[in-house]
Amino acid sequence: MAEEVVEERNGGGDDWSETSNYTSEDEGTKDYGRGGYHAVRIGDTFKHGRYVVQSKLGWGHFSTVWLAWDTLKSRYVALKIQKSAQHYTEAAMDEITILKQIAEGDTEDRKCVVKLLDNFKHTGPNGQHVCMVFEYLGDNLLTLIKYSEYRGLPIPMVKEICFHILVGLDYLHHQLSIIHTDLKPENILLLSMIDPAKDPRKSGAPLILPSSKGKAVPESGSSKNAVCSNADLTKNQKKKIRRKSEQAAERCGKLGEEAEIDSEASSPEDSHHDGKLNSESTEDLTNISAAEDKLDSSVGVKDAGKGTKVHKRGSCLTRQKLLAEVDLKCKLVDFGNACWTYKQFTTDIQTRQYRCPEVILGSKYSTSADIWSFACICFELATGDVLFDPHSSDNYDRDEVRAPLFTRMFLEFETYRINKLSF
Repeated sequence: MAEEVVEERNGGGDDWSETSNYTSEDEGTKDYGRGGYHAVRIGDTFKHGRYVVQSKLGWGHFSTVWLAWDTLKSRYVALKIQKSAQHYTEAAMDEITILKQIAEGDTEDRKCVVKLLDNFKHTGPNGQHVCMVFEYLGDNLLTLIKYSEYRGLPIPMVKEICFHILVGLDYLHHQLSIIHTDLKPENILLLSMIDPAKDPRKSGAPLILPSSKGKAVPESGSSKNAVCSNADLTKNQKKKIRRKSEQAAERCGKLGEEAEIDSEASSPEDSHHDGKLNSESTEDLTNISAAEDKLDSSVGVKDAGKGTKVHKRGSCLTRQKLLAEVDLKCKLVDFGNACWTYKQFTTDIQTRQYRCPEVILGSKYSTSADIWSFACICFELATGDVLFDPHSSDNYDRDEVRAPLFTRMFLEFETYRINKLSF
């Protein structure tokens, strides 16, 4: 499921989280031309310097999405940059219309739907790109499923997540007559990261701000002093860091080549925005932690003394602890394919694993299409696996097991699909 190509899982939409595990790790270079993506570098600024790019969040067929710092409001935001061809621009303008309608009806931010904060146009070498600025959210539900190692989440957690999804769908369907059309785990984001250490709002990661000469420079949230990257360390400092990481690795069980950290081998971009730290001591701790994480993630690490295999218990325990403490509040995102019940743009909607029968049959569809996708997501959250997998049609045993489960789920939601009862 998680290893399919972007086009298959995305259904033409955009992925907001870099933690989504696709076969294609990036968008490639072929669409960086006239009418295509806008080339973005860390530290680039948009809208007269207001938004400063910090890192890449994700990408989709229509656009790329970046973590940016809003210098006017002093907050992190998600910056979505659309391809510049005319039909992409038109699609973006339709999306903005829908997003503005969503925001106007949810002034108290209680409807569990992402907020559009700003929009503008940016002219680059490949044309004029529509840009949308959203509130910065956390991991998507697919990442949450991965943290459970695809074994499913406890039912109380599933119920809490589903409550927030239904609040969002109720608002879209009954108050705005909007159909999302591409509901799936990747398009539902938690309000925060599962691991606080990966959340720039909590981790204290230094900001990257443009200098007076236009070059990006890092800036700590509490200090404006310049900080050094791995490449700026002396040889003795690098040896000290390597020695400490080796000691940490030995404590975990075995020192392998994967645990060795070669600061000089890091890429310029990684050094630029991932390696900036405030002091040597912080740098040491970061490298030691990286060594331990690499050992934890290795499968079948052998105990140095007994020669037996040690499972990645530390990593597993960490994941379990993070899952137990995660904030399950979430929001619906990615309205690039959304439409109104009275104004639909295409009959080709929904990612295949979450596609409802009426769309498969080419019949008319409405808000109930989202409820079908929602039911599929419920199953996936509870079991860790997709309810329907078009790539596994030859696995009859698997399909036979799913049939009664689906029938029961279908009956439970059919009342809403037919009568459109409120939640």
